[in-house]
Amino acid sequence: TTRVQLVDKALQAAGWSLVNFARGKNYDTAAVKEYETAQGPADYLLFVDGIAMAVVEAKRVGLDPQNVLSQAKRYARGYEDGSYSFGEYHLPFVFSSNGTKIWFEDLREASSRSRQVARFHTPQGLSDMLGRDSSTWKEWLPQNPNAHAGLRPYQKDATEAIEAALLAGKQRMLLAMATGTGKTFVAVSAIHRGLQPEIQARGHARRIQV
Repeated sequence: TTRVQLVDKALQAAGWSLVNFARGKNYDTAAVKEYETAQGPADYLLFVDGIAMAVVEAKRVGLDPQNVLSQAKRYARGYEDGSYSFGEYHLPFVFSSNGTKIWFEDLREASSRSRQVARFHTPQGLSDMLGRDSSTWKEWLPQNPNAHAGLRPYQKDATEAIEAALLAGKQRMLLAMATGTGKTFVAVSAIHRGLQPEIQARGHARRIQV
């Protein structure tokens, strides 16, 4: 009942078409119901352009979905039809939902942490996330100290604190600064530094100015 009345609709709202599993069938972009894995049938397996991206485990409203992410991970271990391997997992992402709450985890890194999200990712959103390599900026930031001449000492301290939190795997943080001390400048500076590894990797000759 939860799946039909809540989870199906939430997936459709995020742009997923729903299809039933059929052995031997190829899928383009869809949420495939009851996909059979070596660990049993997953409630949904999300495909984008023919590539399996994520498991979605659904439970009744009375259960906390965070507590059933382990079941979604079991199906990610048991998926044998793809070519991905992230440690013991063969899918990059997992979700769990009771129809009112949705939890998500990126399985590509052992240090990743689960978090609650407001809605399911769209097919394009999952594809974009898979295309990002977090190891690039995690290596770049410590090797390139923030030497921006326009930053005041306390603003530099703030950006360094943001980067330390990100490198520690934190998803949320609170930065408190008094009115007029340059919160916007700090935010733009932090984003600018986070984009630098990708800009350099793509060979952009024009440098973004803050």
